[in-house]
Amino acid sequence: MTKNLEITLTRSIIGRPQDQRATVEALGLKKLNQTVVKQDNAAIRGMINKVTHLVTVKEA
Repeated sequence: MTKNLEITLTRSIIGRPQDQRATVEALGLKKLNQTVVKQDNAAIRGMINKVTHLVTVKEA
């Protein structure tokens, strides 16, 4: 059984470096308070780790 993660963009990407903006966009987040559901794997965990100060993560 695969676990899912609910990832919510809680802080703005305005004024953030381009690599952080690209990571947030690659996660599928475009607007503030938008939530996406992704499968829990190493690649997604690495992306979350890079922008942990901008997102909130819950296990779904």
